Amino acid sequence: MEEIIFMVEESPEGGFIAKGLGVSIFTEADTIEALKVMVKDAVKCHFDDSKRRIIRLHIVSEVVIAA
Repeated sequence: MEEIIFMVEESPEGGFIAKGLGVSIFTEADTIEALKVMVKDAVKCHFDDSKRRIIRLHIVSEVVIAA
């Protein structure tokens, strides 16, 4: 089964952005739960076939520390 990996980052405007690695798929949503739905829909639309795929979300967070 094919696996598609998305890098998920917080958007500067709020919410989250998901970018597919190795595929031209981009989507965004206000919450992680909503983003999961949007990513599944974007993958279905991008490939336009009935093949099942594993979708992995790699959530990246940035931590700023003042020293």
